[in-house]
Amino acid sequence: MSLNRRGFLGLTSGLAVVTLAGCGSGATSASSTPRTGGRLRAAFAGGGAKEVLDPHLANLFGEAARSKAMFDKLADLGNDVSPQPRLAEKWEPNADLTRWRISLRQAAFHDGRPVRAQDVLASYARILDPNRAFRAKSSLALIDLPNSRAVDDRTVEFALKRPFGEFPNALAAFGAYIVPEGVEDFAKPVGSGAFSFVSFEPGRSVLLKRNPNYWEGAPLLDELEFVIANEESARTNALLGGQVEYAHDLTPTTARSNASGDRMTIHRSPNSAVQAFAMKVDRAPFDNRDLREALFLLTDRPQLVESVLAGSGQVGNDLFGKGYQHYADDLPQRERDLDKAKFLIRKAGAEGLTVKLDTSTAAAGMVEAATVFADQAKGSGLTIEVVQGNKDSYWADTLKNGSLSSFRSGAMPIETHVAQRLLSGSGTNVTKWARPEFDALYEKAVSTSDPAARGEAYREMQRVLHAEGGYLMWGFADWIVGAKPNVGGISTAPANTLDWARFDKVWLG
Repeated sequence: MSLNRRGFLGLTSGLAVVTLAGCGSGATSASSTPRTGGRLRAAFAGGGAKEVLDPHLANLFGEAARSKAMFDKLADLGNDVSPQPRLAEKWEPNADLTRWRISLRQAAFHDGRPVRAQDVLASYARILDPNRAFRAKSSLALIDLPNSRAVDDRTVEFALKRPFGEFPNALAAFGAYIVPEGVEDFAKPVGSGAFSFVSFEPGRSVLLKRNPNYWEGAPLLDELEFVIANEESARTNALLGGQVEYAHDLTPTTARSNASGDRMTIHRSPNSAVQAFAMKVDRAPFDNRDLREALFLLTDRPQLVESVLAGSGQVGNDLFGKGYQHYADDLPQRERDLDKAKFLIRKAGAEGLTVKLDTSTAAAGMVEAATVFADQAKGSGLTIEVVQGNKDSYWADTLKNGSLSSFRSGAMPIETHVAQRLLSGSGTNVTKWARPEFDALYEKAVSTSDPAARGEAYREMQRVLHAEGGYLMWGFADWIVGAKPNVGGISTAPANTLDWARFDKVWLG
C-alpha cells in the first residue's frame, strides 16, 4: 500500500515528530495488559522508488525504524541519550582508552546462525570501506581494524587509533548495525532484530514478521508493516480512515485538531527535535561571517516557535542538544536585532542580494518555517527566496547543493553530532564546516579521561559554533505520533534513541 495526497483533505502547517517505543512511560488508551497477535501498519515518509533495505545506508526516519526492527547495534541510546548495551553485554577499556573489550550476548541471526565477533568486525569493516559512504563511518573511523581482533566468538577487542573516552557512543552510532559476515545483498535482509523480513516493495511498503527467537524476547505483534506516505496529510487521513494504526511525524495542528476525538490518540515527546536552517560556509554568500551573523540576528525565534510549532516547543540558541550532557547553556540567548542585521548585511556587501532557501515537505513544518523566515527578512536589505525541492531526494540534494537549506534532526549525543556533521571528514556535513583547529578541539575532548577537561573542550567548541557556525538552530520541537486508541506500548523516548520507533513492545488491544 502506498499513500499520497490524492483523495485526502490537506491539513494546515506545523512541525513535530514521533516517538514510539518500548514499554514504560507513554500514556495509552489501549488495554494496560499487553496482548499478542495482529499486524500493525505504520506510516512513515520514505525515500522513493530507489530506496533499499541496507541498514548501513539508513538515513531517513522511516529507514532507521525499519533497520531497527530487523537489525541490532552493539549499543543504542537511552532516554537520556547515553549509550546502553544491546548486542554488547558489556564493555571495558584499558587504562589509556586505546583498547576496548566488548563481550557479546547470546544472540542469533534470523537464519539461525549465532552473532559472532567476526560478524561485528566484518560489519564495521564494511562501514569503514574507503570507497563507500556510510553515515556511521565518521563515528567508527577511530577504530584500528587491522589491530582489532576476535578474542573468541563472543568477545571483540577493538584497537583504537587514539584514546577515546566516549567509544560507546560510536557503538550506538546511527547506522552502525551488525550484519552477517560477507553479506552484500539486502534484497531479503537477514538481521538479528525483533522482526524478520517477509516482503518489500520499494517506495511502497515493507512487511516483517515476529522473530520468536529474539534475544530480548519475542515481539507481541505477529506482523509489522511499514507503509510509505510522504505527505503528513496522507499519514493523518490513513490513520483516521483505518488504513494504518500508527502515523509518524504529525504536526501540532493535527494533534490539536484530533486531541479530543476518539479515532486517534496523540503521543508527544517534548523538545526532542531541533529545527534549523543550514548555511554552507564554504561558498558564497555564507563564507562571509558577517552575513551568517546577520541571519542569526534576523531570526525571530519566538515567532517561529509559535507560528510553525504552534507553541509546541521552545526557542533554540543555534546550538545542538539543548539539555543534553555538555550543552553550553551559559551562552547568551540570541534575540532578533534588525538594526544590527541591516548593518552587517551592508558590511558584507550583500544589500540587495537574493538568497535561495531550499526546503521541501520531506519533514513536516520545514516549508512553513522557510516561509516565515523569508517574511522576517523583509526590510533587512536581504531577500530570501523559498525554493521547494523534491521531497524524495531532498536530503541528498541539499547535502551537496545550494547555500541555504531547511534542516531538522532528532536526538544524539553532542559528541556524535560533532563527529557526523562538523568535522572536516564528516559524511553528513551539510554546512561544510571544516576547520583543523575545531577538529583538534574535538580530539582533545574525546581523548581525555578528565571529565572537567572534556566538558571545557565541548564548551569551547560550542562557543566557536555559536559565533561563527553555519547552523541557525531556531527551535526545539515536540515530536508527535498519532495512533489508533487500541495501540499500546507507546512511550516518549527522544527520536534516534533505543525506544524511539521501537515496535517489539507495542501491542494491539
